[in-house]
Amino acid sequence: MADVLSQNEIDALLKQLSSGELDVDEMSDEPAMKIKDYDFARPAKFSKEHLRTLEIIFENFGRLVSSNLPAYLRKNVQVDVMNSEAVTYSEFSNALSNPVLLGIVDFAPLSGNIVVELAANLGFTIIDRMLGGLGEPLDKAREFSEIELGVLERIFSILVDLLREPWQNVIQIHPRLERIETNSQFAQIISPSEMIAIITINMTIGNVEGLMNVCLPFITLEDVMDKLNTKYWFSTMQSKDEDVYNEFIETAINKAQIPIKALLGKSSISVMDFINLQVGDIIRLDSHMEDELDVYVGNIVKFKALPGSGAEKYAVKVTEIIREE
Repeated sequence: MADVLSQNEIDALLKQLSSGELDVDEMSDEPAMKIKDYDFARPAKFSKEHLRTLEIIFENFGRLVSSNLPAYLRKNVQVDVMNSEAVTYSEFSNALSNPVLLGIVDFAPLSGNIVVELAANLGFTIIDRMLGGLGEPLDKAREFSEIELGVLERIFSILVDLLREPWQNVIQIHPRLERIETNSQFAQIISPSEMIAIITINMTIGNVEGLMNVCLPFITLEDVMDKLNTKYWFSTMQSKDEDVYNEFIETAINKAQIPIKALLGKSSISVMDFINLQVGDIIRLDSHMEDELDVYVGNIVKFKALPGSGAEKYAVKVTEIIREE
């Protein structure tokens, strides 16, 4: 608690202030207040914490793209998040070149759309691979044909579907590709002065490298902005029910297809006898008719069984389960 001044001390201080012997600024222990300029044209709606959380989300998205897209392109795909920044939509649209690939994505249940921009050289590489080529980009950029846009629409839809899982910790989204635009003038989804977050992703398909930019308007993310922080992100991840996760894994394993075969017996013959085999010839096996058969699951003997028939098809009846530690 500050010392209480007597009346005489207060009078002395006032006298010194009036005579100029005492300077108020010198007595102040608090530093002078720093004034920061505020740009009303670019309001700071995205904090560093928001942008960092978006980077984490799209790093997860990049890993999904790297593991899923090669199945369609039959080429190695590497995806890395480069940076994130907050700009106005006009800055984003003015920086676009022609031709351009813009996927307009409905981000339901959130209101509004997001934009996924893919570099033209990556677009031509994808088309070349999907149509059986080596995946080489064009030497000179040109407009995309309707057939080429139809091919790209399939890949864009795959990319959009992969957005579901990375956003699960924030909100359950159901994204849907509405259309692909090749002219930025027809992709004015929001006002040019609105703030957006841009996630810049470096994508490499084979030996071809290009950028993919994801434009996230503030008005679309406004309802979940309080969840876009790393503290909420990691706490949500840790609070997931492990039993539900284990049940999901068990269900997936139960539905897996595995090969199973019953071995009637074995025999060895010479190459000459094999060449001269005719229809009706009998090959003698090393087993008897009453012997139990070995039943293989994969390459491992798991059961013993007796041969027979069922529903007018060959069948075996399991007589013993072979359990191995």
